[in-house]
Amino acid sequence: MAEIKAHEFDQFVKRRAKEYRIFLIYGPDRGLVSERAGELAKMTGVDTSDAFSFMRLEASDINADPGRLYDEANSTGLFGGEKLIWIKGAGADKNLSDALSGISQNPPDNAWIIIEAGDLKKGANLRKAAEGASAAIAIPCYADDVKALNSLIDEELAASGLRITANARSLLLDSLGGDRIASRNEIRKLALYAQGDGTIEEQHILDIVGDASAISADDAVDAILKGDLPDFLHAVQKVVASKTAVFLVLQVCLRQFQMLDLMRAEMDERRVSAQDALNIHGRHLHFRRKPVIESALRNWNAAAVSTEMNRLQAAILQSRQRSSLEDTIAMQTLLATTLIAARGRSRG
Repeated sequence: MAEIKAHEFDQFVKRRAKEYRIFLIYGPDRGLVSERAGELAKMTGVDTSDAFSFMRLEASDINADPGRLYDEANSTGLFGGEKLIWIKGAGADKNLSDALSGISQNPPDNAWIIIEAGDLKKGANLRKAAEGASAAIAIPCYADDVKALNSLIDEELAASGLRITANARSLLLDSLGGDRIASRNEIRKLALYAQGDGTIEEQHILDIVGDASAISADDAVDAILKGDLPDFLHAVQKVVASKTAVFLVLQVCLRQFQMLDLMRAEMDERRVSAQDALNIHGRHLHFRRKPVIESALRNWNAAAVSTEMNRLQAAILQSRQRSSLEDTIAMQTLLATTLIAARGRSRG
């Protein structure tokens, strides 16, 4: 099976990427998908400003004309040399999957193909086509965990010659996640603001990333998990009063569901209780929040948690793409999650 683990990508690009001609990059973190596709494009050495050697297509272009991928990959550029075909917006597309399977049987020697896709489930046609071909490889992109976010912070701040205190790092982590490009842009914005100060302190984070108290965001998320609409609206009012975008609550909510996902896996795989899963993975939680999380573990099964994570991640991406509607998208998404939790609680 031609697939790498999410954490193996950096070493893969350096050592093995040139062994393949076709790359399928997929996953719920659209920013990370785009970023990794860009790194692979650089690896090919093809000049993306050269219209004769580089072509950008949408998946819909191939779905409308499946033979086009074969024709483009096997055509010769005006001045010869290698070509790069970069396809965006792929999903559960049968025609694209068939085209990929066909071209994988006889891959071109002078063309690279990069395909960006959304979250593809195991067994999806496009994943099967890439994983089953010797010339292709599938590369998953999942939301950054704390380790990945810390590495991202270190990478960006080192490039700017900045250090960061432990408390400031903890506060910054609360504002990151869900989308790699959005996280990287937040860190770069912070680095630009703190340029010349040497060390980033907590006040830098509050000044430029967001000054809502973590307590207010946690209160909002706890209300969401309980399905308590009045408490949610009250907590959001406090966040808004602090002149902080509701988007912060959306990010904190996603991280909470990622933690629930980890705990639910512990419960389902090892047959432990909600309290035991909480003791294993929630030791850092404030004591007043633990009963809320324990109750949520009983009300949300693994499938529901996964569905909600995907919806929150999609909302984060959409809010970044349409910044003028950021607060509206965040509020609508969080309200929907609150109502879903309320229905789950009433069934329980």
